[in-house]
Amino acid sequence: MISIDYLYPRIPAIIAHRGASAAAPENTLAAFNLAVDLKADAVELDVKLTKDRVPIIMHDPTVDRTTDGTGKVADLTLADLKKLDAGVKKDPKFAGERIPTLAEVFEAVAATRSVWINVELTNYTARGDGLEAAVVALIQKMNLGRRVLLSSFDPFAIRNVKRLDPSLPVAQLTSHKMPIYLRDAWLAPFICHEARHPDYVQLKQKGVAYYKRRGYRVNVWTTNDPADLRDFARQGVDGLITDAPDAARRAVEG
Repeated sequence: MISIDYLYPRIPAIIAHRGASAAAPENTLAAFNLAVDLKADAVELDVKLTKDRVPIIMHDPTVDRTTDGTGKVADLTLADLKKLDAGVKKDPKFAGERIPTLAEVFEAVAATRSVWINVELTNYTARGDGLEAAVVALIQKMNLGRRVLLSSFDPFAIRNVKRLDPSLPVAQLTSHKMPIYLRDAWLAPFICHEARHPDYVQLKQKGVAYYKRRGYRVNVWTTNDPADLRDFARQGVDGLITDAPDAARRAVEG
């Protein structure tokens, strides 16, 4: 386990979930740029591989929900994906917004102030597709090792990242909706990671101290309720993953 104190000059860090996704189309440059403008400390995003093995930003296995297209991300090339409108379903004013590549987001966000990036590896239906290697290679190429935190629900993905580059910080995601034998990430004690990302229901049940005693930084997802935000902040949570970074900041700072 390595120290990631450098990611937390301010606690709690406000982490914009899929960018400022309450106001802009999720996982787009519009959402990430807005998050930066709203003074988020970090942005969270979801990455998958295209058919031609380019890391692309998309949460779902398909493009159906968030774009004007259909089909699985893994079955579409980057050129196919770039033809889709990723903004119009959120609001017509975002028409023409495109699905960004991970490299494009890195270039946009890393060029700003000290905003860091929580990269969620979402190859849950395609384990072994090489996503971890592609993402790590891009981070190394762009020299962004101290501007990222990689996370996944899959402990094997976390292990793969650490095998590829032990200097990169990683986080284990968990959810109260997972089977009970997985909720505490049963493999996590055997796989080195620096942070835990419980959902807000789990954190209400266990409390921040439960994870802190085990030596982890704690970033809770996805919470937008002002009362919850304030309560988690009072408990000493390290990061608040939220759709509305401006509202979250007001909730915890007044």
